[in-house]
Amino acid sequence: MLRKIRTILALVFFLGITALFLDFSGVLYHWFGWMAKIQFLPAVLASSFVIVAVLLLLTLLFGRVYCSVICPLGVMQDGFNFVARKVKKNRFHYIRERAWLRYFFLALFVVLMIIGLNSVAILIAPYSAYGRIASNLLQPLYFWINNLFASIAEHNDSYSFYHVDVWVKSSVSLVVAIATLVLVASLSIRRGRTWCNTVCPVGTVLGLFSRFSLFRPVIDESKCKNCHKCEHGCKSSCIDIENHRIDYSRCVACMDCLSECGFDAIHFSGTRFRLNPSAVVVASHGNSSSESVDESRRNFIVSSAMVAGAATLKAQGKRVDGGLAVVEQKQIPVREVPLKPAGSVSLDNFSKHCTACQLCVAECPNHVLHPSEDLRTLMQPEMSFERGYCRPECTRCSHVCPTGAIRPVTPGQKSDTHIGYAVIVNDNCVAWRDGVMCGNCARHCPSEAILMVPKDGDSESALLVPTVLPDRCIGCGACEYLCPARPFSAIFVNGYSRHR
Repeated sequence: MLRKIRTILALVFFLGITALFLDFSGVLYHWFGWMAKIQFLPAVLASSFVIVAVLLLLTLLFGRVYCSVICPLGVMQDGFNFVARKVKKNRFHYIRERAWLRYFFLALFVVLMIIGLNSVAILIAPYSAYGRIASNLLQPLYFWINNLFASIAEHNDSYSFYHVDVWVKSSVSLVVAIATLVLVASLSIRRGRTWCNTVCPVGTVLGLFSRFSLFRPVIDESKCKNCHKCEHGCKSSCIDIENHRIDYSRCVACMDCLSECGFDAIHFSGTRFRLNPSAVVVASHGNSSSESVDESRRNFIVSSAMVAGAATLKAQGKRVDGGLAVVEQKQIPVREVPLKPAGSVSLDNFSKHCTACQLCVAECPNHVLHPSEDLRTLMQPEMSFERGYCRPECTRCSHVCPTGAIRPVTPGQKSDTHIGYAVIVNDNCVAWRDGVMCGNCARHCPSEAILMVPKDGDSESALLVPTVLPDRCIGCGACEYLCPARPFSAIFVNGYSRHR
């Protein structure tokens, strides 16, 4: 029963988070947005200390259920294990903990985050790794299926479905997503939870707390027949049946061992002291019990201090015009300062908090956000206006961001936030260059920051050309998107390092 409950809850969380990345209607984040906000690392970066405290308390009570229920990457690994088990059962065995390797990855992750190399550290962040897989691989597939149904519906004079654009947001993110999926899948199929118990920094931190969990799987030596079935079925490789010990720092409370045992020798129990003490001592690798406990406490204190210090620092296809001519695609201009959405506060705040999960990219209805390919902010979202502009009434990215990189704003607050300013390139402008009346940028500017003024003198017959009022410009990009000049717009937006 415990295994079934765990499986059902894991599927609910996994499908809910996946739906967030696939949704293009803007509806599902009202229902499932909280699932992203209770992920461990995003909660730490967002300074959501209540959520972090609840997750740690949950671990102290029931062990690492977070890894097997709430974390989407952990549940995905269980999915790969489930498929592999159909081919070959009992493929695991007990492996001694490689503590030095686990703490090396944790220390490396914390150091990289502290010194600002988030683009490297986030490669092993579990929620963000799954987010990139969902955004770059699953979402396009989902869109293609939707477009297929849209074509069928259109053929039958129905509008139950509508077409959505499918495009590669970033070749770098796509390659990283594929590489992560292949690596995690191969490790899961061959070695079970190796990623969680060796590479993942969240798994290592929670493993320190799960050593002291109140409820845990316990081996009853009086009933155990040493058949090794539970050991061979443990994807965390943490059951040492020869010594009747379980390494609780690696156990993810999947409950598989309970159903594997045919002699009722393993129980998920809080009365651990009634059984043989050797059944509940963490594997000591040849050291005495007291030395093991002391070492566990030492690792717990050191790593907890590292995480607390990090949390404190972190708190701070071709288009055709009427079927007559091919419309040349716009190219991204070189911006002196990259653009970040309203609510980001500043480039520094954004880069320190963003884990490049790309949920905001997947949720953006106007195709304004895309992953950066700059090494300093690799795969973190930035704004560009080749496919749309940032509508003042849309605040979806600020509400779905789980890390605090984009803080929630209202439409009114967004309209009052200046994220950048427009710059006119006279050599590209048809009014300046060709002497042709245009004014497209001025007509569509929602903040009336662009005026059409006489090019020469004050004559009423003089040609009108655009000029920008920087104090009124909010950097929405409507002018850049709607400018008819190709391949580079005659007007583009530079960002502010700190929003005004």
